[in-house]
Amino acid sequence: MKVYKFGGASVKDAEGVKNVLNVLDKTGNHNKLIVISAMGKTTNALEVVVQDYLDTGKIPSSLNQVRDFHLDLISNLFSNPEAPVFRLVRDFFAELENFLEHNKSTRYDFVYDQVVNYGELVSTCIVSEFLNEKGFKNNWIDARNYIKTDDTYRDAKVDWEETQERISRDINREEVNITQGFIGTDTDNFTTTLGREGSDYSAAIFAYCLNAESVTIWKDVPGVLNADPRVFKKTELLKKISYEEAIELAFYGASVIHPKTLQPLKGKEIPLYVKPFTDPESEGTAVHQGWGIEPSIPCFIVKKGQVLISLSSLDFSFMVEENISDIFRLFHQYQMKVDLIQNSAISFSVCVDNRFNQLEKLLQHLKARFRVKFNTGVSLYTIRHFNEAAIKELEKDKEVLLKQITRDTVQIVTRN
Repeated sequence: MKVYKFGGASVKDAEGVKNVLNVLDKTGNHNKLIVISAMGKTTNALEVVVQDYLDTGKIPSSLNQVRDFHLDLISNLFSNPEAPVFRLVRDFFAELENFLEHNKSTRYDFVYDQVVNYGELVSTCIVSEFLNEKGFKNNWIDARNYIKTDDTYRDAKVDWEETQERISRDINREEVNITQGFIGTDTDNFTTTLGREGSDYSAAIFAYCLNAESVTIWKDVPGVLNADPRVFKKTELLKKISYEEAIELAFYGASVIHPKTLQPLKGKEIPLYVKPFTDPESEGTAVHQGWGIEPSIPCFIVKKGQVLISLSSLDFSFMVEENISDIFRLFHQYQMKVDLIQNSAISFSVCVDNRFNQLEKLLQHLKARFRVKFNTGVSLYTIRHFNEAAIKELEKDKEVLLKQITRDTVQIVTRN
């Protein structure tokens, strides 16, 4: 069995949905599980719905825009206005409105997961119905019935034992199944999400539990490039990457592969392919057991909107294990992802990702024990397999706030 994953960019409009059929026609249409993300920028739009709802306590008008987008899209896909897909999509939005009307919680993370998951549910419903109409028979399945997690909303941890049991027991490997990325349920059957851009991870979870032959992620790029083409002018395709190198790149922030995706695949040595959905027969990038990258060239990664925090003790005592362990306890408490660490005898600096917007609370806590300096809105650049020319080019016209060099990696924090 093979697992395919189509991202939001690949199904952002009616033509994208039609192209899913084209990809399947060219690559075979049997024994597949297909994971599909929310369409286009739907997740962003539903995030607006969440915020509007929590601000007003009412069902927001912004929800109408999301509904209309999907109804317009299926109007361009289905010639029959009485096709079942129209009712199914309206039913999903009716479910969502019912939740918003009766919900009593004001906890952002909980509400977020109960709302945003509808992007995936609607998207997969539309693609499944379209493929069935075109003679590509498939089963629509609800990932929430299979991927079980804890209740860490917006960043749920997978219960691997129960997930494995459900997937192994209930999914028919001889058929084509279409399901959602990004979502699961906790022990109380409330919806959870696996972290932003978590659909790749969902594909890896299903592949691991199904002992899949391979996973293919269909993207709007030729494969894994050595840099983000939206940021860097010159990029090259990486034809082969080892699991270890791919995990390193994902950890440092490479956006093509979700950081959690590689671990379950490596556990069973399931190869991962990253290919362009516009050219399904192209080679793309292969990630598998081995060493390094091919070709062997510097790889550039940038994470913008980071926070650089520098701490020193109030009495100029050493920053030793006790202090540092307390600091990391606070980072965990306030859900800060640490992307860089540098310390000396009396100072400690970190670059963190304030993805849950808890920086102010963290700083208040830190200021009670340390001298604190911080810079918001900084950029963290990472170069894997660097050379001097790569560093020089990267630092050009930038104000460097911090630099750290190890054997294979250089990280540079800049103000611009």
